[in-house]
Amino acid sequence: MEYTYRTQGVCSSLIKFDLNGNVVTNISFTGGCNGNLKAVSKLCDGKTVEYIEEKLKGNTCGFRPTSCADQLARAVRKALDESNK
Repeated sequence: MEYTYRTQGVCSSLIKFDLNGNVVTNISFTGGCNGNLKAVSKLCDGKTVEYIEEKLKGNTCGFRPTSCADQLARAVRKALDESNK
């Protein structure tokens, strides 16, 4: 199922991805650091929500308390939690 997550506190404004069970695919960011976010998307494609959380949750960007990677971890967890209701 396709999900869209509106980010908070980072340069990117949206994250879109598909969630099949707990596996995340087709990740794309709107805005932000284009090259870095393409790399994050490729590295996380086909990974589980738990893997993405383990690697990216809590990552910060400069003075911000979050990052686009941290926002991805939050987004996939939220989507998984909502899909399990």
